[in-house]
Amino acid sequence: MRFDLIDLRLFLNVVEAGTITGGAERTHMTLASASERVRAMEAEIGVALLLRDPRGVQPTEAGRTLLHHARTVLLQMEQMRRELGEYGAGFKGHVRLMCNTSALTEHLYEALSGFLARHPRISVDLEERTSPDIVEALRHELGDLGIVSDAVDLAGLEAFTFRQDHLVLVVPKGDALAGRRRAGLHEVLEREFVGLGGTSPLQELVSHNARRLGRRLAYRVRVRNLEAVCRMVEQGVGVGVVPQAVAMRCAKSMAIARIALTDPWALRNLVVCMRRRESLPANAQLLLHHLLGSP
Repeated sequence: MRFDLIDLRLFLNVVEAGTITGGAERTHMTLASASERVRAMEAEIGVALLLRDPRGVQPTEAGRTLLHHARTVLLQMEQMRRELGEYGAGFKGHVRLMCNTSALTEHLYEALSGFLARHPRISVDLEERTSPDIVEALRHELGDLGIVSDAVDLAGLEAFTFRQDHLVLVVPKGDALAGRRRAGLHEVLEREFVGLGGTSPLQELVSHNARRLGRRLAYRVRVRNLEAVCRMVEQGVGVGVVPQAVAMRCAKSMAIARIALTDPWALRNLVVCMRRRESLPANAQLLLHHLLGSP
């Protein structure tokens, strides 16, 4: 198959935009050229890559396979450019680190800044992803280290505890539950919830365990980040479930109360994971040692 990087970038942009027109614009290409390239790709492999209808396009099964490999190839090319460029800028080492939102916003900045100050000639390529995406990327050797929730499947990886990341219930101050220290999810299943939008792994975890109790959560509103969850809870819109560190920080400036969840699934940890510790590059070994030793 004779696909070049422009083909792969175009196909990725088309799928993400949902239309060939949108993909062409993102790739800085005319619609006619983009359409011709997509048709040539389909002719090359002999099957349709896109399902077309008046509303736009969606990838076929073959298209989803190509999409996976396109992302992998383009990511590797970008990493190569960054790493080689950093050598030219005077850096002598590079670490590819991926982390989930909770680790990034609540725990990582201080630890990482200390490492970079101690090792001025090592650069860190930091990327925020969901925990399942990080695990999958590490299995395909698309990163050195990942920081994820231990609620995800870590099969095939080594993992070491980085921080506690227990989940808590947040309610408005003055709520009937505000004076409680502990509660179970079953006690609030009748309440309206504030949740995260999109495909948030944290929200799916909460919803999944509600379904195991025989109920579907009633979401009054879904917002983009955890601080917004706490802000909506403060306004009395509903109750929410967030990491303990987020609740503690937000409680300093918001009229909310945090209540420890007694459910076993809420007692989770953040872990640093990798394929094999002994096969890590030397610079990644240094960062791992720093992360595990930092308070």
